[in-house]
Amino acid sequence: MMPSTSAARPLAARPGATPPATASGSAGASRLERLKAAPRKPGQASFFFWDAHFRNDAVKVLPGEYFVYDEDLLITTTLGSCIAACLWDRERRIGGMNHFMLPEGAGESGRYGSFAMELLINEMMKRGASRLTLEAKIFGGGAVIGGMSSINVGERNTQFVIDYLQTERIPIVSRDVLEIYPRKVCFLPGSGKAMVKRLAPTHNDAFVAQDRIAAQKAAPVSSAGGSVDLF
Repeated sequence: MMPSTSAARPLAARPGATPPATASGSAGASRLERLKAAPRKPGQASFFFWDAHFRNDAVKVLPGEYFVYDEDLLITTTLGSCIAACLWDRERRIGGMNHFMLPEGAGESGRYGSFAMELLINEMMKRGASRLTLEAKIFGGGAVIGGMSSINVGERNTQFVIDYLQTERIPIVSRDVLEIYPRKVCFLPGSGKAMVKRLAPTHNDAFVAQDRIAAQKAAPVSSAGGSVDLF
């Protein structure tokens, strides 16, 4: 699949839409209820909600977190200079997303790319995925803070994830990286479908704060080496 930068028609949102009262599952519990009640592993995303725009259960992946699933639960995150890697087993239809801030760092933390990629791949394997049938879609790495081009956090993050996936022999089937845009990314792990929305390159406080933290940590560190729909 070739990467796409052309806009797709947005899915219509229904104002005031509410989730179904129940979904299939034990004792009639909704999928959201089951997900919220399930035990959490270290680094696993836990902010579950109903997304009225897509009319689907959703989970938000925060910096340093990941999530893997085998149904089309909406996995979503927002990115500045950070990277989100979406991995998908095209045969077993298992997928996941992570969100990391820097390529390398001290300690075992999902905020660093090397550990974030290990967390994601290991959880995929535990759920039955095979390295032989994995493919990747990558997002982020934007230069969203003016005047910090000398640090190049976004470029370093982008190069890291490209090099890492090449080393692991996981093909990158599509990407939306670099440039100056913050991004919102949505991923459906059952089907492997990814969607990205480029946000206005304004000084959004959340992105600026997040990227300044990454830039401060990155300053003394030496540089390390399908289709995507817009919505």
